[in-house]
Parts: sequence; structure tokens; C-alpha cells
Amino acid sequence: MSRAGGSLPIWLVLLSLKTSRGASQRAMAEAMGIQGATLTHHLNGMEAAGLVTRRRDPGNRRVHIVELTETGEELFDTLRTVAVTFDEQLRCGLSASVLDEFARVLGQLGRNIDADATPIAGWGPVIT
Repeated sequence: MSRAGGSLPIWLVLLSLKTSRGASQRAMAEAMGIQGATLTHHLNGMEAAGLVTRRRDPGNRRVHIVELTETGEELFDTLRTVAVTFDEQLRCGLSASVLDEFARVLGQLGRNIDADATPIAGWGPVIT
């Protein structure tokens, strides 16, 4: 992504803006799973680079609405191509059934993280 003029944080912000146009900074930070201050830092740089604009919500002056500029749209298109190409490279040689099983395992791992699961005897380090 860096060779294409972006970074993972920039890609994630651009992707967030494409999937929820006119989002507030607070909603974006929540959707991205990051702190508001971290998002503000990224948005400051992206605004200075002409990728996004921020404006106050007329209905609530405390809320900032973030939108892509034309330059931001162009960078999104460029980085999308990079992401798709990388995804194709990553999945090369893996069958649909293997990818389905991998997705199932990742899903279960995610559910296990969220659950109040009791540790399984014999798995993982023992902490005393």
C-alpha cells in the first residue's frame, strides 16, 4: 500500500467512508474499533493531504461529518486494486473448501474470544 501512496490506516479510513458516507468521526472510530483520538490523528493528516474534508453537523455542532474528496476517491480506487491483488495472491492455490474451513475456524476463534469460555485442560500455558 505504501508504494501506491497509502497505508493500512489510510485504507481503513477510506474503506469506512466508502461503506458509510457522511459518517461522524465518533461512528467511524467505533466501527473501526479504535479510539477517537487515534482516528483524529489519521484524519488530520488525510485532511492536510486533501483526501477528506470535515464539517460540523448543522444539527449538532459537536459532531464532525467526514467525507471523501475527489483525491480521496481516486486513492481509494488505487488502494482497492492493491488490496484485491494482494487478496488474490494470498488465496492462490487454496481451494474454496479450504477457504470455507479456514473462515469457519476463524469464526469459531472469534466466538471463543467473546465467550466466557472455561479454558480446556491441556491447552495453552499454565499460569500459576
